[in-house]
Amino acid sequence: MFFDQVIIEVQAGNGGDGAVSFRREKYVPEGGPDGGDGGRGGDIYLRVNSNINTLQNYRYARKFKAESGQNGTGKMRYGKSAEDLYLEVPEGTLVYDATSNELLADLTEQDEEFLLAKGGQGGLGNSHFKTSVRQAPRFARAGEKGEERKIKLELKLIADVGLIGFPNVGKSTLLSVVSAAKPKIANYPFTTLSPQLGVVTYSDTSFIMADLPGLIEGASEGVGLGHDFLRHIERTRMFLHVLDPTMGDLANLIEQFEMIEYELEQYQEDLLERKRLIVINKIDIADQELVTGLKKELETRGFEVFTISAATKQNLDGLVAKTAQYISELPPVVKFKVEQPDHKVYRYQPEELYTVRFDGEFYVVDGEWAERLVRSTNFDDTEAFFYFQRLIKRRGLDQALRKAGLENGDWVKIGEMEFQWLDEI
Repeated sequence: MFFDQVIIEVQAGNGGDGAVSFRREKYVPEGGPDGGDGGRGGDIYLRVNSNINTLQNYRYARKFKAESGQNGTGKMRYGKSAEDLYLEVPEGTLVYDATSNELLADLTEQDEEFLLAKGGQGGLGNSHFKTSVRQAPRFARAGEKGEERKIKLELKLIADVGLIGFPNVGKSTLLSVVSAAKPKIANYPFTTLSPQLGVVTYSDTSFIMADLPGLIEGASEGVGLGHDFLRHIERTRMFLHVLDPTMGDLANLIEQFEMIEYELEQYQEDLLERKRLIVINKIDIADQELVTGLKKELETRGFEVFTISAATKQNLDGLVAKTAQYISELPPVVKFKVEQPDHKVYRYQPEELYTVRFDGEFYVVDGEWAERLVRSTNFDDTEAFFYFQRLIKRRGLDQALRKAGLENGDWVKIGEMEFQWLDEI
């Protein structure tokens, strides 16, 4: 099974917590705080690996989490930062935000990397909070949470040459005799249920040829293999349109040819602007008069036509030579455009530290700053509690709660902590 679309969930590692510690040594009477900082949480990256060509690795494993940083310890020892997590994808992988469907990246080059989720910073140890009036702070900061995202990966193969045409016209056989690829070949429709790739070498030129699942009428609207096929021709630099003269008379064959052209145009208009060679296959078993008439008709329409037999390898050298010539002249694959603003405008915007809402029972304070402050405060320590009170006043949280309707005796919830608000006496 060719696996080319998947939605995954990623969670970067959390930062380690800072430590609360004090230096205590026999001959150091005023050692002071020596709590170290927490380590950084692991980032999550995508990385291109040209040795894989599907998203099969993500068929069953859909959730990925990087390790968290270690907590700081005493004697100013910092926690160890976590290793970054790398997820490997094939060349041609498009990366979308699964929620907004925004294109984030188009990964087309070996070892190319893209940051999916940033790990949290480590929390500060209590050594950072020593002041002239606070000589022994008994609190530290908790590490920041790592980013969480839902990502859609979509593979659009990168091939120089795409073989297109009706099912069972000999595309798989053609690929197998001009490259080392071993596609499944049999005499029934839709033998090729997934794209097959092969490397073709001619003289000093080599190129990738893709045998793509056969088109049928309505494919541009999703009929049959539909978009599963058409997705993979968007990057193709040129096409070999393969026809089978044993599949009908001249009128039938022209109708089949025009149907393929129509489906390409309906799916993406510029596909018909790409270089195309017409290949009439199976001339070893076809009516020669029909082959001649079909070739003449297509040439009058301005197409370059080759008559071959993939099974007997008749006339293959000429077709491969001409294809290699065009590939050496055509421009390289163009990446899908990731939208970027034409220019950046920098305006000062105060950081939104929190939001306040009433859920019918609690005045709920949302926001990473507020939740981190609660996680990092030791409420059993009087000094830490007073520091917490001063900080929420300094940041205006008490006023925001009042503005939302908070009164003396109401309940407040920040993160997992619930407490009753009591005015100072």
